Formats: sequence, structure tokens, C-alpha cells
Amino acid sequence: MPSIPQQIKSAIDKSRHVLLHLHPGPDADSVGSVLAFFHYLKSINKDVTLISGDSNLSPNLMTLPGADQILSKNYFDIEVKDYDLFIILDSSETRQISKLKKVVFPKALNTIVVDHHASNTGFGQINLIDKTSPATCQILFELFTELKIKITSEIATCLFAGIYADSGGFKYSSTSSKTFSICAKLTKIAPNFSQTIFNLENNDRPERPKLLGLHLNNIKTYFYDRVAISALPQKLVYKNNLNSDDSVNSEIANTLKSVVGWEIGISMIEAGKNKVKVSFRTRDSEKFDVAAIASATGFGGGHMAAAGALIPQPLTKAKRLVLRAISRLHPELGKA
Repeated sequence: MPSIPQQIKSAIDKSRHVLLHLHPGPDADSVGSVLAFFHYLKSINKDVTLISGDSNLSPNLMTLPGADQILSKNYFDIEVKDYDLFIILDSSETRQISKLKKVVFPKALNTIVVDHHASNTGFGQINLIDKTSPATCQILFELFTELKIKITSEIATCLFAGIYADSGGFKYSSTSSKTFSICAKLTKIAPNFSQTIFNLENNDRPERPKLLGLHLNNIKTYFYDRVAISALPQKLVYKNNLNSDDSVNSEIANTLKSVVGWEIGISMIEAGKNKVKVSFRTRDSEKFDVAAIASATGFGGGHMAAAGALIPQPLTKAKRLVLRAISRLHPELGKA
């Protein structure tokens, strides 16, 4: 039987119309991996459609090469039956394709899943999943290398951006010597990596620091000061003429877990009626697997050190659900 990379190559060679998508609340690994694949597919003259999915891109991700080719459409805005191959990147389940409705694939649609999330069960016809990898972009580098696909400057920039961002700037425990070796090769191909990092980290709107300020003013601790949560109700966000921001949610969770003694940092924002975005981070993923906590809510997943959820409940109920999940998985923390 052919290897998984060879199966992927064969499926691509046989395809005529290829669909790519971004997961809800796309990050640099989602955008970087999709754009890298987009550049490759265009180089072999494939008909490719790249859709933004449920969310708009933040300004920093629009700086990646090829981002202007992303169509502002979700899975249900297009005629999926017009495609014969759907390459699903950085998505652990079909809910990461769209959360608007249940995603069902047409029988004639071939699917390839490439991902690194611990919660991925392998829902594609062909699955390339490495749960030890810090980023889907790292898996793509290895895939492209094995298949002897030329990594251009554009592809290298996109892959580097995804690896850098999803490894937390090389800080997460999934980062390895292999990661640095791969990034060394990518930066030789695309030497302007410092500008790539600058673009990722310095393209904020004026509203962003205001939203950060609201989060920092709404921190409460639980479980004898071992867990810190910042939860923003929608009315407070709207009162200040702001909108929810996924990247702010992640940044706040990271800030909370940076405090000595706060083992788990959680950021929550009410983004609509019965719609709460949650970001989980931990100081010690061996002790506190936040992917398991996110999964225990019934609405999330991710990595041991960094996870997320979209809970279809009012903020107060969503917060209780999160606290119950922590209490159930970590009784050693005591009462909330």
C-alpha cells in the first residue's frame, strides 16, 4: 500500500477542482498552511478555491503572501459538489470547517486531512496527523520535502509564520530541535523572517488595547487562586464600542498563565447570543491538559498546553460549565 504522502500526491494528481478552507477564528497556522498549499497547487496548474470559512481574517494574517486570494465565503456559501477534492488543514473535526450548521461531505468529494491537534480522530479519507508536531505548517514542510515539492519563498514565508505562531514563538513544549532545523531551512529560502514576525505581531487596530484593558479589569481567581478567568459579557464589550477578538482571547489567556501560581489561564468573551468564545492556557500541560478540559465542556478541544471552545450558552452558564469541567478532571484543586 502506498505511503500516506504518496496517497496525498495521487489524490492531488487526479483532482481537477480543489477546495481549501480556514477554520473558525483562523490563526497563523491555519492561514499559513492553507496559503502554502494554495501556492503549491497553483504552481501545478490546479483549479483552487480558497474560502475564509466562518470568520474574517485579522489584519496581521492578511500580510501573508497570497492572502488576497482568500474568498470571503463559508462552506455553505459555495457549491461543494463542484469540487472533487477538499484538503482540510489544521482542523480537528468537521466543526472546524464550519460551526454554522452540520457539515456533510458529498459522496463524490475526496477528502484529505492534515493536522496536529490531539483531538483529531482522522475524519478524512486520507489522514496525515502528527499530534506531536507544534504546527500543521511543520507537517506540511515534511510532506513537501518527502514529495520533493519545491518550497518557494512564498511557501516558506507561510510555513514559517504558522510554525512560529503556533509554537508560541518556539515556547511551547511541542517545539523540538526538528522545529528549529526546519525553520532554519525556511529562513534560508525566505530570509526576511524578521519582517514576517513583525507583521504578525504589529498590525493591531486601536480597539485591541482597549479590549485587552477590559479583560485585565475582569480577572477573577478560583480553586484557591490556582485558576484565573477573565470573562467579558457582551453588553460590556458593546458599551465600549468594541467587538470580540479571537487573538485577544488567546493573548489574555497567555497573560493569565504567566502569573506564578495561576496554573490555568482562561479567557472568555460573549460574542453573541448563546455564543461564548473560550481560550485555555496552562503553565504545566503535563499536570493540566487544557485540551481535555476544553473537550470536557462538550464544545472544544486543541492541544495540551493551548486549547479553545465555542460554547453555545449564555456567559454565566458557560463559565459554570468550564468550572465544572475543571473540578471534574482535577478534584485535587478543591472547590471553585
